[in-house]
Order: sequence, then structure tokens, then C-alpha cells
Amino acid sequence: MTEQAKPTELSKQALVDLTSQVLPVWARHLASSRSQSEVAVAEMLGAFAEIGPHLNLAERQSQQISAALAQADGGITQLAQACDAVLQPVLKDCTPQAAAAIAQVQRMIHVCVDALEAIAKPFEHETRMVGQQVERMYRGFQYQDRISQMMTVLQEDMLRLQLTLHAPTPDLNASDWLQRLQSTYVMAEQHEQHHDSGDAAQAGEEETTFF
Repeated sequence: MTEQAKPTELSKQALVDLTSQVLPVWARHLASSRSQSEVAVAEMLGAFAEIGPHLNLAERQSQQISAALAQADGGITQLAQACDAVLQPVLKDCTPQAAAAIAQVQRMIHVCVDALEAIAKPFEHETRMVGQQVERMYRGFQYQDRISQMMTVLQEDMLRLQLTLHAPTPDLNASDWLQRLQSTYVMAEQHEQHHDSGDAAQAGEEETTFF
């Protein structure tokens, strides 16, 4: 029995040695990944924070342009009609050359006003759409909080296992360990993944897909 027990004891010790050396490496990789992810997301959020005010200003300006064009009294849309009303009565008293020049000016005004109307409405719409998409992306970047919390739980559990392996009388009861690990979860998807729920991964992907 003694001879048969030796390989088993050696295997257990080898497993403890391997685990105690590998776990810190895993933990460092997790910590590095979390740190780099946090830095990258922070930079992107900072960029979006800078873009936001400019988009808001552009949207307000496009709305002001549209409002100015649409005003019933004094708006740019009414400019062509107002010019016609002023110039038309005097055309009969003008020389043919002057009348032709006035008519040309009227056509130019109509063309300009029509162009402004054609540009303003799509510009307002597109500006609003871009603003909505940026807001969507900004909210989507909140996934970093979930990832960071998940990584922290794993990193801390690895450290706990590493310390447990070196304890004089390590408590390696799997059921107790998993129960304690689950008690640290703060998100529903963590509890679902804990029980190997196939729907959890799909739900997580749907939550963070915002493009």
C-alpha cells in the first residue's frame, strides 16, 4: 500500500506545485487585460465626451436654420415671394433691360432659397441621427463595467485558491468553494454562467452589440 500511495502523493504535490505557479500568471494576465481595457474604454469615452457638445451644437444650429427657413413671416422661405411682391409692381415702369435684370435677380433668389430648403431638412435629420448613434455607442461602452467586475471576481478567486493551496490544512471542498464564489456575483449573467447556462453568453453578446 505504501508503494502504491507514493505516486499518488507525488501527483498531488505536483498538481499543487503546478497550480500555485500557474495561478499567479493567470491572475496577472487578467489584471493586465482589465487594466488595458479600462484605459482604452476611458480614452474612447473621453473622445465621445468631446464629440458630444459639437454634435449638440450642430443639431441646434440645424434646427435654427430649419426654423428660419420655415417661418411664415420674415423667414428665408418667404424671401423669394417677398422679393416678387416688391419688384413685380415696378417691372412695368422699367426699361426692358432693367426688367430683364430684375427678373434675373428674382430667379437667382428663387434658386438660392430652393437650395437652402433642399439642404436644411436632410442636414437636420442626419445630424439628429448621428447624435442618436453616438449616444447609443456611449451607452454601449458601459460594458466595460461588467467586464471589469467579472475579471475582478476571477482574479480574487484565483488568489484565494493560491493561498488555500499553501495553507496547512487546505479546504478544497468544491461545493463550498463554488457557493462562496457565487456569493460574490453582482450580475444576473454571472449566476447564469455559474450554472453553465447557454443563454447567458448569447444575452451578454446582445447587450453589448451596439453598432
